[in-house]
Order: sequence, then structure tokens, then C-alpha cells
Amino acid sequence: MKILDWYILKRYLFTFLMMLLLFIPIAIMVHLAEKIGKIIDNEVPFDAVAEYLLNFTIYFATLLFPLFLFLSVIFFTSKLANNTEIVAFLSSGVSFTRFLRPYIIGATIVASLALVLGMFLAPNASQGFNEFKYKYLAKGRKIQDTRDVFRRITDNDIIYVSSFDPKNKSGQNFTLEHLKDNKLEYKVFANSIRFIEEDSVWRLTNYYKRSYDSLGNVTVEEKKRMTVQFAFEAEDLTPVNYIAETKPYGELVDFIEKEKLRGSPNIGRYEVVKYKKWSLPVSVFILTIIAVAVSSIKRRGGMGVNLAIGITIAMGYVFFDKIFGVMAEQSDFSPLVAVWFPNVLFGILAAYLLYNAKR
Repeated sequence: MKILDWYILKRYLFTFLMMLLLFIPIAIMVHLAEKIGKIIDNEVPFDAVAEYLLNFTIYFATLLFPLFLFLSVIFFTSKLANNTEIVAFLSSGVSFTRFLRPYIIGATIVASLALVLGMFLAPNASQGFNEFKYKYLAKGRKIQDTRDVFRRITDNDIIYVSSFDPKNKSGQNFTLEHLKDNKLEYKVFANSIRFIEEDSVWRLTNYYKRSYDSLGNVTVEEKKRMTVQFAFEAEDLTPVNYIAETKPYGELVDFIEKEKLRGSPNIGRYEVVKYKKWSLPVSVFILTIIAVAVSSIKRRGGMGVNLAIGITIAMGYVFFDKIFGVMAEQSDFSPLVAVWFPNVLFGILAAYLLYNAKR
């Protein structure tokens, strides 16, 4: 590490940190201004609000991580170019590849942070963020109920509920079928089912069980209320739009394998979340190279032109990332291709811009 390396690396990390400290408080204020009425009406405790805002900070930073990084590199590299510092570096015999080295070191540090954030911190933040919304911001109304859940929870058990409310962890019109050697052994009905979290059991209302023996005889059992332990948890009936985001990487992989065995139709949505945990750190290197190649040239319009070009490229990256992500979630489009296509496309662009910058 030479003086040049330390100089650029410090500017890289400092500018990125300042970009986060600049935009995150603005995002918090805008979000809090939008939700403050519901928070006051529901008399939410201060510590719960503080925890929610912390989770929102991590959630928001993860969501726009590549954009913050890209703009910060564009900003400070353009300043170097306008001050003719880059010309001085290259005129002293430093190759463009050698000039790029501290940027790659900085990108490695930021990519490592993004990896830890995506694997461990973001899932916990996403869970707290969504739980707060269901508990306080959606108070008094149902939101995003799961409709017509039909799932194979084990090799022998199939469950169905007509609707499930994640806020109360309760469902309506519950049915469980238990099969043995491909024959129905018993069937359970209930008008409603609710998960009792402290005891890890399910409470069924208007319980009705019909059992069949090997001779075809039927036994009926009825109870007004019944408490049962089942081989499934409340998360098996949770809305699919955020459940994968709340799991650390190891748990997410196990969860996806379990869902594949159950024949879940939402595998694409889950795998998009899994692959993005790896694609985000890679995008740090790609966007860093593009930002350096674009902003290292001193232009007649100054820093504003570089920022305009950078913002256009960043918006293009976000556009492709969102479009292909939705395609994988809503269709049979490959999640692997959907998540990595923006990185491949902009990786080619990075190689092209870097080649021309060297010239």
C-alpha cells in the first residue's frame, strides 16, 4: 500500500459513509412523517419505535446499497478528475490498472460488509420491520391475508386453510388429511385455527375428526375446542412476500429445500432472495469499475455531467434488477438468470468502459 493507495481508499470509504449518513436520515424522516399518525394513534412505545427505525435503516440501506456506492465513487472520482489529480497520477507513470487497485481494495471491504449484511443482519431487520407493521401500523385491519393455502407438510399430511391472518396467526376453514400407504387414515376439520405461541400449539374451534380403519369403518370425534401439536409452524402459512427475507442464509437454504419437497409454487420468489445475497457483493465491484471509468475523465461540463451519466447507469441497473426479479417471482423464468443477468450485462459494460478508459 503506497501513499496513493491510502489516499484513494480513504476517500472511497469516507465518501461512501457520508453518502449513507446523508440519505438514511432523510429516508427515516420521510418514512416517519408518513407513519407518525398511526404510531401516535396506536400509542406505540418509544423503544418499539426506536427498534423499528433501526430495522428500517438496515432494510433501506440494503435495498439501495449499490446506488449509494455508485454515486459516492462517481462523486469523489469526479472531484479528483476536476482537480487534475488523476492526470498527475497517470503522468507520473502509474498505469490505469495500478490506479484502479485502491478502488478494488475498497470494493472488497464494502462487498464484505454487504455479504455480512445480507446473510445475517438484513434478515433480522426485515423480520422486525414487518412484525412492527403487522402489530402497530396495520392495527384494526387485515393486511395481506394468505388465501387458499394448500400444502403438503410431510409425506403423509396435507393441510388447507381458506385464509390466514399473519397478525393474529389464525386461519379459517382448516382441514388436515393424513395418508398412510396412499390411503386416507383420518381427516381433521375445524372452523378456525390459531397458533398459541407461548405453548407452541394450535387451538382449533369446532374440531371434527373422521378416522377410517382397514375395514372401512368410520370413527367420528367432535369437540367444541381442541388444542393440538401439529408438524407445521405459523410460518408455513405466512404471506410469501417477505418470509424468505427474514431468514439467515443457512436457514433460507433449508427452508427452500423443504418447500421444494412440499411442492410450493413460490420457489422462484424464495430463490431470488437467496441468489441476491451473493449477487449484491459482486455488483459492488462492477459498479465501482463503471463509476471509475465514467468519472475519471475531466469533462467540459464538470462533475454534473459525470453525475448525470452515473445516475442514468445506476437507474438502468436498478431497472433491470427489479424487472427480472419480478419476472422470476411471477413466472417460470429462472431465478438464477434473473438475479445474475444485470450483473453480467453491466459487467460487460464495465469491461468496455474500462478498456476505453485505459486508452
